[in-house]
Amino acid sequence: MTELDTGEPTAREPQSETGSRAHASRRNFMRKVFFASGATAVATMGGAGAWAAMADDATDTADASASPVPSGAPGGGPGGGAGGPGNQSITEDFFGLTTDGERIDDLFTIHSTGVATAQVIAAANAFLDGLTDTQKSSTQFTVHSTEWRLWSNVDSYDRQGVSLADLSDDQKALGTALLKSALSADGLETTEKIRRINQAAGEAIDNTDSFNEDAYYWTVMGTPSADEPWGFQFDGHHLVINYFVLGDQVVMSPCFWGSEPTSMEIDGETVTVCHEEVVAGLAFINSLTDAQRAVAVESTTKSNESMKAGAFSDNAVQEYTGIRGNALTGAQRTRLLGIVQAFAGRAKADVAKAKLAEVRKHLDDTYVTWAGGTGDDDAFYVRVHSPVVWIEVDCQAPGPLAGAYGATQGSGATQKHVHSVIRTPNGNDYGKELLRQHYLTSPHHR
Repeated sequence: MTELDTGEPTAREPQSETGSRAHASRRNFMRKVFFASGATAVATMGGAGAWAAMADDATDTADASASPVPSGAPGGGPGGGAGGPGNQSITEDFFGLTTDGERIDDLFTIHSTGVATAQVIAAANAFLDGLTDTQKSSTQFTVHSTEWRLWSNVDSYDRQGVSLADLSDDQKALGTALLKSALSADGLETTEKIRRINQAAGEAIDNTDSFNEDAYYWTVMGTPSADEPWGFQFDGHHLVINYFVLGDQVVMSPCFWGSEPTSMEIDGETVTVCHEEVVAGLAFINSLTDAQRAVAVESTTKSNESMKAGAFSDNAVQEYTGIRGNALTGAQRTRLLGIVQAFAGRAKADVAKAKLAEVRKHLDDTYVTWAGGTGDDDAFYVRVHSPVVWIEVDCQAPGPLAGAYGATQGSGATQKHVHSVIRTPNGNDYGKELLRQHYLTSPHHR
């Protein structure tokens, strides 16, 4: 059962010590009521909207005839590590990634960030307005829909929404404009390169039915608004972007970035992706002393697949391991932030700045774990884990596109096949914690 915290409005009068204790007491009381009596008791006390925000809406689909549970048997093997669908369905309510099955309170609050969201709101509305009624009916979901969580890296995963293949050139342009309004130049370029390599690799192995640049799907959750929560998802092979907006707050996670191969000649041009995170990871590990490496490195060998929190792993439990931020020098901490920047920097500059500021607050309690080699071309796995950020970069064994670069499937981890993910632990993936607080504190949702 999901924990319910009452939250509090960010704009409030300063509290006395007695008032602070009273607020904490009320919050603890609400928790006790929830755990003792469940959602019904909380709803009776006026918190039904908040409960609805945290609970997954499994009945909501854009098209009443569409199932919220993916059909078929997507490839890629079991489990979420490869970005695969795992159980192929949501089997439990969202709780969030934690170290021990318990969320840390008060990490995320509704507050003004100064982030400009007018452009992304306008672009999202323009995209929706450009769809036909039929397309829109299969694309737009409620903001607390399970559709947020139904994403996968696997090419054959049965997705909902409208695919690029289903859009006209004008509609595609509106979708590109939406991505451009949400992402930095680097982020937009990365999405385009991943799709281009997917197409070229599909051509190289003569399987463009499965691997092409148009097998990417749009869904929009909620109605784009300056006041109400909403967001969008762009989902396909090796590329998943979840983008949540509430006022001027943005949560861009989970996001999955990957490619096979990571570099390919296309029309006389060398197209390379996933380079920034690989370089940043190696720069960090090679800045450590031997004694520090002994703490950070859990294995000098790299398995074919190491990812812990890919698709369908929203509630993963992973204890902190590796070297802690408070054991690093100033220069090493800068290298650590370089890994975070490689991911945060794919959002607009103001969104990235807000995320990095959030990460810096917890830098002493940020852990880095490493497996594999440390040479320029070595395969490796690195995980950055703090109360507010989770990043994995995983060099994997050649997969279904191995033939596109002369490799043999399953022949050992390589930098030519990289999966990476960024998440927000402790309940704020998909902006869920902000959504919960909004439902709880907004009078019109009570």
